Amino acid sequence: MTAFASFASHSLKVNKVTNTDETISIFCRTAGSGPGVLLLHGHPQTHHIWRHIGPRLSEKFTVVAADLRGYGRSSKPQGSDSHIEYSKREMAKDMVELMLQLGFRKFSIVAHDRGARVAHRLALDYATSVDRLMLLDIAPTLWMYAGTKTSFAMGYWHWFFYPQPYPGPEEVINANPEKYWSMLSSRKSHSNVIWEDEDIREYKKFFFQPETIHAICEDYRASTTIDADHDREDWEDGNLLQIPRLRILWGGKGMIASYGDVVQVWRDHASESVAIDGRALDCGHYIAEEQPEELLIEIEDFLA
Repeated sequence: MTAFASFASHSLKVNKVTNTDETISIFCRTAGSGPGVLLLHGHPQTHHIWRHIGPRLSEKFTVVAADLRGYGRSSKPQGSDSHIEYSKREMAKDMVELMLQLGFRKFSIVAHDRGARVAHRLALDYATSVDRLMLLDIAPTLWMYAGTKTSFAMGYWHWFFYPQPYPGPEEVINANPEKYWSMLSSRKSHSNVIWEDEDIREYKKFFFQPETIHAICEDYRASTTIDADHDREDWEDGNLLQIPRLRILWGGKGMIASYGDVVQVWRDHASESVAIDGRALDCGHYIAEEQPEELLIEIEDFLA
């Protein structure tokens, strides 16, 4: 891809699928020098969301733009009844090992949507590995499910569709993936057109693969089961975020904005020692593609 022309491509073996000999490979693109910055995408996308951010950020940092397990060019293992294969704990472990192989024991993270949920778990389980964490357009998963209201269920309907028992959602989507994509993309932005034809082709190329569809369903099934158990255990044990700095940015025209004081929600999920700030941007959910210039300013300021 032209945007990443100066980046090196890697597919690194990072982790074993639990209780099997299958190895997970994570695909990433890297460029630049200096402190490491891991960029993580969300659903239904790939590292391609960082096409406006990564090249310019690599002028000051070592940028690692990765595809999550189950997405893009990374491994897509078959899920099991426990959904552990797509637990955020396992997906976070992938990224820690990836960064270690690239030479970074400590690094910063900028993450959106599902990638931000992986990053949240990574910061909980590997606090000493994280320098600074920027989360884009999320609130804590368990907190969001617990506070479900009609507007959330309608706007984030896929949160309740994907976790339905296998193979129901997979069969529905595979029967007409183009129609399903249209349903998803109809909610992609509240402000402007953000995906060019090339971008749509890139996303569809992977989303239309049956193994990707299964992986996405398992990602969300994990959120309602094993991830919820892990999050609940942390909350009950008082295991809060203990990283140096956290910045939350959200789309002022998106769902997260309807939850009121988003920064306070995250303060409730972090230790008092964590420096937390954040604000809404004038866009919908896909911040890196809707407001790349403003986001780049925020990232460079945060990492300075």
